[in-house]
Amino acid sequence: MRLNQNILLLGKKVVLVPYTPEHVPRYHEWMKSEELRRLTASEPLTLEQEYVMQRSWQEDADKCTFIVLDAEKWQAQLGTSEESCMAGDVNLFLTDLGDPTLGEIEVMIAGWDRRVGEGFILQLIPLSLLGGVTKLGLTKFEAKIGQGNEPSIRMFRKLHFEQVAVSSVFQEVTLRLTMSEPERQWLLEQTSHVEEKPYRAGASEPC
Repeated sequence: MRLNQNILLLGKKVVLVPYTPEHVPRYHEWMKSEELRRLTASEPLTLEQEYVMQRSWQEDADKCTFIVLDAEKWQAQLGTSEESCMAGDVNLFLTDLGDPTLGEIEVMIAGWDRRVGEGFILQLIPLSLLGGVTKLGLTKFEAKIGQGNEPSIRMFRKLHFEQVAVSSVFQEVTLRLTMSEPERQWLLEQTSHVEEKPYRAGASEPC
């Protein structure tokens, strides 16, 4: 989505940047994992196909993709490449043509240091929601999670998502967060430290 192509969101533990060609080689390495492909319902692609996919995502009007960087690594040394700091990605999908205020959030953490722990995820998701609220005008978010993925279900519940549906066919749970005024205030409190900065591919630098 071109709407986020010039936006960098900087948190204490997490940095969100647009998905650019610079990130494709590392992303391609991640997607060689059968487990990640299973969790993301993805097909194996060649590196060339991965570049084509990146370009299509950038042009997609219904999908906003951010690459997740480990802020500690990214800020540790001037000139550190984004590729070496990549930890995953987050997608916001506009899935309901009849309701442009509803978005589905999908988070993939692949290349992260386990020591970062739960706090990393607990900051990542609100940061992503903030982008959805301020840049896309979303007021409702849904997360579809495999029924067996209890850690992810618990994580989203900690972040005020509530279960609204269960699909026995797809073996997944749907959780939803509606941005009422109290929830919006909670989100602003959770992300009060976040800075928005201009982004230029290949030239973002730690501050």
